[in-house]
Amino acid sequence: MELPRAFLVRESSHRIINPLTPEKLATLGEALHLRPGTRLLDLACGKGELLCIWARDHGVTGVGVDISQTFVAAARARAAELGVSDRVEFGNADAAGYVAGEPVDVAACVGATWIGGGTAGTIGLLERSLCPGGTVLVGECYWRLDPPDRATVEGCYVRDEDELGSLPELVESVRDLGWDLVEMVLADQDGWDRYAAAQWLNVRRWIDANPDDELVGEMRAELDAAPLRHVRYQREYLGWGVFALTRR
Repeated sequence: MELPRAFLVRESSHRIINPLTPEKLATLGEALHLRPGTRLLDLACGKGELLCIWARDHGVTGVGVDISQTFVAAARARAAELGVSDRVEFGNADAAGYVAGEPVDVAACVGATWIGGGTAGTIGLLERSLCPGGTVLVGECYWRLDPPDRATVEGCYVRDEDELGSLPELVESVRDLGWDLVEMVLADQDGWDRYAAAQWLNVRRWIDANPDDELVGEMRAELDAAPLRHVRYQREYLGWGVFALTRR
C-alpha cells in the first residue's frame, strides 16, 4: 500500500508529517509525564518520529501503523538510527479500523482523523485499543479565525466551513463525547511555516531533478500556487493541535 506520489514528493524531507515542530513534540512528551515501558499505538504514524523520539527520550515501547511503505521504511530507519529498534515496530497497513492486539496505555492519531471519519470517530477507534485509564492523543485542525468567505475555506484545504469549529468548539465537542481534556500542545504560525515551506523546497528540488516526469506539470502548478495560498489563508486562519484525552 502506498500514498499518491505527489504526497511523497511534498513530504520527502519531513520527519514530522504535521505542523508540530520537534520542540513541540518534545514538549508534548514531557507534558504527558511518560514513563519507561509505557505502551503506545500510533495510527497513521507517518515516518514514526513521535514513537522513535519518545522511545529514546522516555523509554516508551510501541507500534506504529501507516499506509505508506515509504514512510514505514523511513520509520524503521529512524528507529535504527536512534537505537530504539528493540522498543518500537512499524507496520504497513491501513490504519482505518486498526485495533491493537493488546490494550495500550496511549493510543494516538496525530493529524489523520479521516481514518475514523472525523474527530469523534477517530477517538472511538483509538479507544478500542486503550487500556482502562489510558490516554488518547488526537491531532486536529480548528479555525484560528472565522473564515470570511468561501475562498478562505478552500484556501485552507477544507471542504466546508462547518467541517471545523473554533478551538472552544472543538474542546466542547470532546467534553460532550465524555472525555476530559487533560493536556494540549498547539502548533503556531511558525510551525505551519516550517511544515508548508519545506514542502515547496521539496517540490522544487524534485522538479529540477525530474524534468521529464509525467508528474511535473501537477507539481509545477502546485508550487506556483502553494506559497501565496499559505500566507493568504492557511497560516492566518487554520489552527492545529494535539489533544490528550482520558475517559471521564
